[in-house]
Formats: sequence, structure tokens, C-alpha cells
Amino acid sequence: MGANLSFPEWQSMSSLVAFFLVIYLIGFGIENVVAEDQQHCRINNITAILPPPYGNMRNMICQNVWDSFTIRFSQSKDYVVTIVLSATYTTGWVGMGFSSDGMMINSSCMVGWIPPAGGKGQILQYHVEGTMPSEIKPNKGELPLTKTPPLAVLQNGTIYLAFQLEYPTPLGPQPVVLAYSSEYPHQDLLLTHHDDKTSIIFDFSTSKAAASASIKRMKMIHGIVGILGWGFFLPCGAMVARYLKNHNPLWFYLHICCQVTGFLLGFVTVIVGLQLYNQLDCDFPTHKGIGILLLVLSILQMFALFLRPDEDSPYRKYWKWYHSWVGRTALFFGALNIVLGMHFAEAGSTWKTSYGVIVGLTILTCIVLEVFVEQKLNDLPPPATS
Repeated sequence: MGANLSFPEWQSMSSLVAFFLVIYLIGFGIENVVAEDQQHCRINNITAILPPPYGNMRNMICQNVWDSFTIRFSQSKDYVVTIVLSATYTTGWVGMGFSSDGMMINSSCMVGWIPPAGGKGQILQYHVEGTMPSEIKPNKGELPLTKTPPLAVLQNGTIYLAFQLEYPTPLGPQPVVLAYSSEYPHQDLLLTHHDDKTSIIFDFSTSKAAASASIKRMKMIHGIVGILGWGFFLPCGAMVARYLKNHNPLWFYLHICCQVTGFLLGFVTVIVGLQLYNQLDCDFPTHKGIGILLLVLSILQMFALFLRPDEDSPYRKYWKWYHSWVGRTALFFGALNIVLGMHFAEAGSTWKTSYGVIVGLTILTCIVLEVFVEQKLNDLPPPATS
């Protein structure tokens, strides 16, 4: 005999089904958020900011190197290196120096700033002969600049220093000095003392293919681990807790295994995502923010494991509210962020179909289990009456 589901059971099952359907379908439809993030990425790609050859570098490689400093570059077959340095800017100057030993002294630097009154940005080559301002000589240096004029441009609080160098041989790993000051150069173009600086070894020989392959692998790891953690193990743990409660203590151990596995996979997802965030020339604050929120919610759920009171404790009901609602929130944002991640990454049909299959199987499993639960309740004998 078929099971007749009561209104509360239908309401619970419908909410679960609607949850996955809404996330899967509406997640792809939040065009305002997507458009905003993708526009930000296009701005970071400098195409609309700088003229050729800086705005349309071929085989451009981008790397965040220090604080807000980002280096974009490409190296042609003729050993012409096109470089764009960007950094957060308010006042003063920003500089990038080439050194033989990583020290500022005896380095040749490209320094740029935007005049206080606005107008065209200024960029000059300096040769650092000492630590005093008078020993940092403007319009001198050993950098092999091409005939392409260097540029300094300010856009949305970010300054871009663009210049081009030509070498007789390929430029490889190179000691680079980065510095900035909040004070403008003097009227005689002498630089004020820097507020902060750093030295790094930057590899200009990195191939675009190798960088792309590495990022592609990280994207794949990020996506697969995220779908397994947020889209499979955590929902499975929730279903175990709902539908296998009568198999004690099996349900508890299965629930813990699923949740801990989901937490570990989610943690790896966030770590890999942050690495991608630093390496890619784009910024998806919505996707990143939800990922960090998910990590926080997962940590709260791990705390729930250790804070679990006894069944007869007066605090048990409050713990249940906390555990269930934090879990539901994590599942909601986990599914949402998977959809957003696939949209931002422009994932192919294979990714979308795979996640769609997972969502479909999850919904089907919930429906079947709800029917079984209700049927079992209907088969119980009615309570005895006096």
C-alpha cells in the first residue's frame, strides 16, 4: 500500500528539494554579481587602461609579489620584456628597481607618481648611487629601455607603471627591488626616502604554458575537492543524521566520518582557492567571501562535536538549534559557491553536468528516503487506548 505523506513530512521534503533546485538554477542567474566581478577582472587585465603594447601584452603572466604590488610581464622572441607594475596608490611615488645583488644601491629603477594636482602621470629612470636623496640620480640608469615611451597611469586607486626593456639574451631570474613613499619627489625630481621596500628574485623566464598548466591543475583540484566536500560529503552527513537515526550508533559514526571528511576537503578547497586568488589576475570577492564564510561555519560545526551535551542536559535543545542551523547555512552557501565557482571559471558542460547529476541524485535519494520513513511510520501499530 502506498504511503500517504503527512503535511509536515511533505513540507520537510519539499524544502530540501527546493533548496537544491533553487541553488542550482538561480545560482547561474545572479547576473548582477557575476557581471560586477567579471568587470573587475577585466579592469585588472589592464586592456582598457593602458594603450598598446602594454594593454595587450601577448602571453602575459601576472603575479602578486608583495603587499598590493603586482607584476605583469611578457617576453618576446626578440628578448623584449614588457612590464607593468601595479600597486595601491594614494600619494607619493612607487618604484621597481633592477639590481645585480638584490640591494638598492647600484640598482637602476623605474619610479612613477601622479602629480598632486592631477594630470599626466610621471615616470623616470633613476640610478641609486647611495642612500641620500642627492645620490639617487634622475634620468640615469642602466636599464635598456626601448623607444616605446614608459607610462604611469592611475585608475580606481591603483597606479600602473609600464615600461619596456630590450636585452641581447633572454631575461631570467632577476633580483628586483620594490619600494614606495607617501611623499612626492622634490621639485628637482630627487626622491624622498621610501616608507617601505623589499627585495625579491623574480623569474622573467617563466613560460606562459607552464604557468597556465599549473593554474589549470590548481583550478581542477579546487573544483573537484570543493564539489566533493561541499556538494557530496556534507550533504551525505546531513542525510545520515536525518534518515538513519534508528540505526544507533552506526548513524553517529557515519555522520561524523562524512562531516569530518567534508570539513577537511573544504579546508583544502579554501587553501587552494586563496593560492589561486593570489596567482590569477582577477578578483571574485563574492566567491572568495563565501568560501571564507564556509570555512568559519565548518569550524563552528567542528566545535559542536566537542560541545555536544548529554541527551538529558537542559542545554541540549539549544545545541540542536545551533548545530542544525549552522549546518543548513553551510549547505546552502556551499551549493551556492559551487555554482558561482563554475560560472566564474567558465567551466565546461562536463563540470556543470557532473554537479547536476550529484544534485539530482541527492534530491532523488531524499525523496526515496522520505517515502520509506513515512511508510515505516504508517506501518507502526496505532497506540493503545484505555
